[in-house]
Amino acid sequence: MDHFADRLVAALREKHNPVCVGLDPRWPSLPLEIRRRHDDGTLAGMARGFEEFCCRVLDVVAPLVPVVKPQSAFFEACGPAGLLALQAVLARARRLGLVSILDGKRNDIAATAAAYADAAFAGTPVGDTVEPVWNADALTVNPYLGRDAVEPFVKSARGSGRGVFVLVRTSNPGAGQFQDLVCEGQPLYQHVARAVSAWAQECQGKCGYGDVAAVVGATYPAELSVLRHLMPNVFFLLPGYGAQGATAVDAAPAFQADGLGALVNSSRGILFCYPPEARDWEQSVQAATRAMIADLAQHTSSGRLA
Repeated sequence: MDHFADRLVAALREKHNPVCVGLDPRWPSLPLEIRRRHDDGTLAGMARGFEEFCCRVLDVVAPLVPVVKPQSAFFEACGPAGLLALQAVLARARRLGLVSILDGKRNDIAATAAAYADAAFAGTPVGDTVEPVWNADALTVNPYLGRDAVEPFVKSARGSGRGVFVLVRTSNPGAGQFQDLVCEGQPLYQHVARAVSAWAQECQGKCGYGDVAAVVGATYPAELSVLRHLMPNVFFLLPGYGAQGATAVDAAPAFQADGLGALVNSSRGILFCYPPEARDWEQSVQAATRAMIADLAQHTSSGRLA
């Protein structure tokens, strides 16, 4: 398999935009027609609704965007049936040619971390074979335990041509409680950024970016310029656009001059941009996706991808 960053860059150039659609299914917000069809009072029914909804969203956005990001928590909340639904959604994304980022924010050490990583990427060894589980293109990882905890994820990703997105500066309001703590004269998130940059340099694609990337909230635009300077060879995944309050202008510092270097995620702003009773919800999803693409093209250098 080609280097993860090269595949990511190719996907962005093919679709001419950096949009990542977050798949965060929430039962009360799902279209009414889907809820009515699957509401049998069980978690399994909810999981079936999530699967249908997300797969229909994938069919709508696949011709438009390069990347999708299923949030595992919503599927896990449905129990075993939810995990099967997540597996089906990731398989559908792969068949449609989309780059998938499994948003699990995993973090552990040694064999436990390796098990998380194998499940996310190449698969779990069973006897003389390896059985795929999630088969995602990338996984979000929490670096709090240090390099030895991140290493199993990086090793598994590199062995199968996948990528790792490390939390550097998150988009939530309370991010600064720990991330802004000053250590050796600099906030902690900048130390994490330097480590991520070094890890990315260990394995770079032909495009110049590494297979270790960063999650940086678009809700903190002042920090984006600093972090882009600290991590010039690192792709950014930017949550916070739209429903969380960040704008395309806020996201602009994350991009390089050629329009590469960043993915901008939107979940609620695309998935639930209509009233639940709407019958034409898929057209609304398509329109919201196109509007986001145009907004980013106008206010960031991503317009140069076209």
